[in-house]
Amino acid sequence: MEHAIFQREHLIERLAAVGEWDIIVIGGGASGLGVALDALSRGFKTLLLEAVDFAKGTSSRSTKLVHGGVRYMAQGDIALVHEALHERGLLVQNAPHLVADLSFIIPNYSCWGGPFYTLGMKLYDLLAGRLSLGKSTHIDRAETLRRIPTLKPRKLKGGVCYHDAQFDDARLAVNLAQTCLQLGGIAINHFPVTGLIKDKSGRIAGVKALDDETQKPYDLYARSTVNATGVFVDDIHRMDQPQAQLMVKPSQGVHLVLDRSFLPGLDALMIPRTEDGRVLFAVPWHNRVLVGTTDTPLDTCSYEPVALETEINFILRTAGQYLVHQPRRSDVRSVFAGLRPLAAPRAGARQTKEISRSHKVWVSPSKLITLIGGKWTTFRKMGQDVVDRAIREGLIPGRDSQSEKQPIWGAAAHLDRSDHLYVYGADRLALLDWVERDRRLGEKLHPSLEFLRVEVVWAVRNELARTPEDVLARRVRALFLDARAAVKIAPEVAGIIARELGRDKEWEKAQVADFTKTAQNYMLTR
Repeated sequence: MEHAIFQREHLIERLAAVGEWDIIVIGGGASGLGVALDALSRGFKTLLLEAVDFAKGTSSRSTKLVHGGVRYMAQGDIALVHEALHERGLLVQNAPHLVADLSFIIPNYSCWGGPFYTLGMKLYDLLAGRLSLGKSTHIDRAETLRRIPTLKPRKLKGGVCYHDAQFDDARLAVNLAQTCLQLGGIAINHFPVTGLIKDKSGRIAGVKALDDETQKPYDLYARSTVNATGVFVDDIHRMDQPQAQLMVKPSQGVHLVLDRSFLPGLDALMIPRTEDGRVLFAVPWHNRVLVGTTDTPLDTCSYEPVALETEINFILRTAGQYLVHQPRRSDVRSVFAGLRPLAAPRAGARQTKEISRSHKVWVSPSKLITLIGGKWTTFRKMGQDVVDRAIREGLIPGRDSQSEKQPIWGAAAHLDRSDHLYVYGADRLALLDWVERDRRLGEKLHPSLEFLRVEVVWAVRNELARTPEDVLARRVRALFLDARAAVKIAPEVAGIIARELGRDKEWEKAQVADFTKTAQNYMLTR
């Protein structure tokens, strides 16, 4: 089954037919998608423009956790934890194919650690209320080692088990874009905003944008315009106010992907205090292990940030302090870096880990609405707050939010997660039907990867993918799971996309070259 609403030509036709939107959202990551989802839930005419691809930046590079934030609770930010736990519960209900309960073990190597962390996690449970995913419990040494057999046993006293949720960030972003289209809005990628349009009084009246594929420019008008571009909010903000002070302080977080043998059980490992005062997670994800993260202040932003050697060494060293087998560089299948869009630090905050993860909504004198900070878990609430602010500013009429109960595209429960196609949720049967009709589509793209040819075709026809990177980084996640294998299959993927979109061989060669260059940053030299 192909959905006409996902065809780019159809979207462009609709785009040109609308004289004025209620809301134009700039940015197709977690922030922008949350704004668009909430606006559409209220019936507003909504357009979302993404410069590259949905979740191209920070929103595809998280620790893959939908969580309240244990560390935020330790810092005393109870309000943020309570809000995030509420949103976690809603997302489990609205996107059960992508978001699921995951149990975490905090190992205890001291006499006081067990009671301390057990008490703390009981408060965590209490804050979750009726949307709790399960009770926290203290477990003895034998049970801790049974559940995480690769944990170092020496001096281990026991552990604390608590519950949070895990998800696939880029897959959720794609499904949110699909949901926006399903609700009658337009969400379109590879369509950068190049400028802002102001009326005679100096107020924002819309945006100038460019279709990257045709190079055709567009003037698009709206009653309200939202800057939800994550770490790039200052780029848009300075289109409005060229001399404005920076609003965001980026912080880099790095993750390493290892073989499943480093964490073979069903539980995740949470190391509560590292040498830099953060927590470190080792999380089972798509039959691999994700280990991270770091918190490194940066002065510049880019779409492809590069992991620093100090960050890589820190993760390997810290993991080795707790695991029986010390992970080595040769064990790393992929390394990826993401930039957190933290609000500029308050006076006295010397480190990025001290900067609040709470989001902020700011309105300029020209009525450009900018969303600053936040995180994936609270993306829906961030969107609700932005639309509420647009209403209070008198830009759009008052209507109640309905996004709390909005199912996300593909929502389906009780899926067999041993089959990697579970991430497609309700669409899984359609992919299997395509394979039934054309057996070649059921062939693997690479012997060491689970992904099938059918997924590339599906991504182009139904998930707005336009390039090999769109597919390999954010539709099937190959780049994040095994960068070298992803490079090997890039030519075949480019060929499939070219046939779907009517591209020539020169396009294929250029795309493979671009992807190969990007993928170098995801590999570690031995």
